[in-house]
Amino acid sequence: MNSVLVASNRGPVSFTVSDDGVLTMKRGGGGLVSGLSGVTKEHGVLWVCAALSDGDRSAVRLAPGGRLDHAGYDTGALRMLDIPAATFHRAYNAVANSTLWFVNHLLYDIPNAPSFGARFHREWESYRDYNGAFALALAEEAAHEARVMVQDYHLTLTPAMLRAERPDLRIAHFSHTPWAPPEYFSLLPDEVGREVLEGILGADHAGFLTGRWAGAFMDCCRSLLGAEVDTAARTITHEGRTTRVGVHGLGVDGEALCDRAAEPDVESHMTALREQVGDRRLIVRIDRTELSKNIVRGLHAYREFLAAHPEWHGRVVHLAFAYPSRHDLPEYREYTATVQRCAQEIEDEYATEDWDPLILNVNDDYPRSLAAYRLADVLLVNPIRDGMNLVAKEGPILSPRAALVLSREAGAAAELGGHALLVNPYDVSGTAAALHEALMMPEEERVRRRDELVAAATALPPQKWLSAQLDALDDRPA
Repeated sequence: MNSVLVASNRGPVSFTVSDDGVLTMKRGGGGLVSGLSGVTKEHGVLWVCAALSDGDRSAVRLAPGGRLDHAGYDTGALRMLDIPAATFHRAYNAVANSTLWFVNHLLYDIPNAPSFGARFHREWESYRDYNGAFALALAEEAAHEARVMVQDYHLTLTPAMLRAERPDLRIAHFSHTPWAPPEYFSLLPDEVGREVLEGILGADHAGFLTGRWAGAFMDCCRSLLGAEVDTAARTITHEGRTTRVGVHGLGVDGEALCDRAAEPDVESHMTALREQVGDRRLIVRIDRTELSKNIVRGLHAYREFLAAHPEWHGRVVHLAFAYPSRHDLPEYREYTATVQRCAQEIEDEYATEDWDPLILNVNDDYPRSLAAYRLADVLLVNPIRDGMNLVAKEGPILSPRAALVLSREAGAAAELGGHALLVNPYDVSGTAAALHEALMMPEEERVRRRDELVAAATALPPQKWLSAQLDALDDRPA
């Protein structure tokens, strides 16, 4: 039995299976995994996650009770759940990523979507089943009065379900996304919105990345549940239970990141990139091709910058790493195609025999991303809405001189905004002007801002972030 458990959709590792049946394990992707992998392994925390692929399912079926660490893998304590593929698909793609993500990132094309009919309600049943599988596994694995940390929008119902199974447990839920204000959250069917809110309120502690998102959640509970909310104390009382609300701005382990970025594979990528771009100045962005990341407007801003400043032609290159995301969803496939089309238009208009103004890469490569950080003169992070955005924190740590152009709608702006060039992510012209200002920034100011960004970015690294929430569970309401 385990005294500390973490639950999330994606785990710290993933598996691929070759044609001859050989399983290969690799590091899992995503900001949550990056932040928690080292901490959970080091401290013996049991991580419960879902099998996402055929390779994952093959590994789980060969592991006793789904415990990959008991099957000889160097994963730390890890249980992976073999949820039926159809149930997982409906819960993950149709509800978590196509509904809850869209609501909290304000992504809907309102005249046309959403439209919640009979199909959605069948999908919602799968989301319930998926959350129930996590609740059951956590109830089985947790020691008496264990602390359980449930992560993100995939698992909003799990805290209340787990509370019903194991009232002795101390439960936290953490949202890594923004939270929608009540008027937008109420796009959800009334009973679904209520279930999401009450699911999280099954926890003793509900955590958010910024005060803005915490405030929106409390507003939803007051408006849609009629809950008693104490904004100053950050407590929500509903149906006889009180949940504390906390703000924990996940940061970066700067020392570990720098150590990884100094390894030979990163050095090799730096050499290759330098050969490719020469001594030109570099504007870098590193994102998934996710609708909220605003890559297309970023490319439009770079194009407008080139049009307004011909003196930079031949002297600057935009490295845009846009890694694949959620290609099971048609909106994401279309968005990736739009990104590629915009990039080609910039190349067609401005490229010369000896200058490629834009290098777009859509193949995920973590060491190359670290190399790009180290070489950046400007880091562009312009999401239309983002829970935090670790790219905005990682980049300044690795680049000795990068100026940060940051969307005011990123959660990171709450901590980094005073040291970055803040932009309205919808304002293409304003972003183009900020790119020019960043390139022209005097060296002394550039270094001063960078040092301040690093201090803010490393203030609450994953180990402290996790500890702060565990401490909050020790101080749960009666």
